[in-house]
Amino acid sequence: MGACTSGAGAQNSEYFEVRIDREGRIAWLTIKRPEKLNTLLMSMRSEFARIFERLEKEERVRVVVVRGAGEKAFSAGGDVRGFLEVGPAELSYLHENVAAPERFRGAVIAAVDGYCFGVGLEIALACDFRVASSRAVFALPELRLGMIPGSGGTQRLVRFVGLGRAKEMVLRGRWVKAEEALAWGLVNEVVEPEQLEATAEGLAREIAGLPALAVSVAKRVLNLSQEAPLGVGLQLEGYAYGMLRGTPDFEEGVRAFLEKRQPRFSEGR
Repeated sequence: MGACTSGAGAQNSEYFEVRIDREGRIAWLTIKRPEKLNTLLMSMRSEFARIFERLEKEERVRVVVVRGAGEKAFSAGGDVRGFLEVGPAELSYLHENVAAPERFRGAVIAAVDGYCFGVGLEIALACDFRVASSRAVFALPELRLGMIPGSGGTQRLVRFVGLGRAKEMVLRGRWVKAEEALAWGLVNEVVEPEQLEATAEGLAREIAGLPALAVSVAKRVLNLSQEAPLGVGLQLEGYAYGMLRGTPDFEEGVRAFLEKRQPRFSEGR
């Protein structure tokens, strides 16, 4: 990974580490509880969302890579004891924190190594891309606790893998290894563990080099299309297309294509 610095809006804490690369375009967000397989305490969920809110204010950050510390887990899920310490009302809103990567204006990549269970998988599903090591394993085992996935797992998973496979993972608690996850469309790419960081960084740099506003608009249109009828989605796409027509990045992209050179897109949003 290239040289990194701490960002002004990305303070580190006991359980999370944020590093922003020297160019200021890529932020690496690490879940830092390796001795507990990066399981998330209840307080970590809200902190996770606040980190994305701060990164949103980092003008130049285009891409965030989320990963787990150590080699055993991206995150093995939530801290089970914590579920008994909060009431039903609070539990009903956990999905809002986990959806932070989905709300972020730029692209978010989950670099998954080892166990990716429960809320760990729900975080990965809220990201735009999932790059996995060959030893990654995915599961939603909540039914064995008399619970269901409650941070978006039942809703996002079925959109990626279909109803039948989602029921395999939710109702049976089935573990899905990396290669099968790739075949199902649950992850975008599988690489050897020693290649995971470089692969995630390569993807991040690729996206960071694209026009930021176009990436943000495309992400929003694609996400909203999952909730809208085709006709509404086509109208939304059309409005977005027309809006981007008036941007400097579009003019630069067209001129660069006609002049057979690399485009020089703006640094801002």
